[in-house]
Amino acid sequence: MKSPKRQPITARANLLIDLLIFVGFLLATAPRFTGIAIHEWLGIAFGAAIITHLLIHWQWIIAVGKKLFSRAHAPARLNYILNLLLFIDVTLITFTGIMISEVVLPLFGLRLAHAPIWTRLHSLTSDAGVILIGLHIALHWSWIVKTATRLFTSFLPKPKAHAEMNTQEVAQ
Repeated sequence: MKSPKRQPITARANLLIDLLIFVGFLLATAPRFTGIAIHEWLGIAFGAAIITHLLIHWQWIIAVGKKLFSRAHAPARLNYILNLLLFIDVTLITFTGIMISEVVLPLFGLRLAHAPIWTRLHSLTSDAGVILIGLHIALHWSWIVKTATRLFTSFLPKPKAHAEMNTQEVAQ
């Protein structure tokens, strides 16, 4: 018995997932605004969202990874390297965030000794993440605009055909 073929994620769904990840990241980068508890929980949710994002794009990751240094076009190489840097950065942000957790870990009865290096590394990798995400968005900007335009125009009412409008105007 054949397993059912996995349906590819639509561009609209991909854009919405990416938008949620981006908004979550923006909120998580503002612990003074959200408070430390929300900051930590958003950080964990952000890490889970990035894993989801990677799983959605896993086939692309494998395909480009196989031909990265041989047949891949320069934009695909740049995108792959940027995504690799983002993955490393998000991993470091998440790990260091766990190491300095004031809310989530104590909630589970875990307390770690405070080490200033984790706080400094968390701050540096978070700042790097803002830059890397900015570059990621810039690299994908045309896709974002095209997909967002299709997404939002699909909710607008369809204009009447020009010929149909002229006929109605003449009848009045």
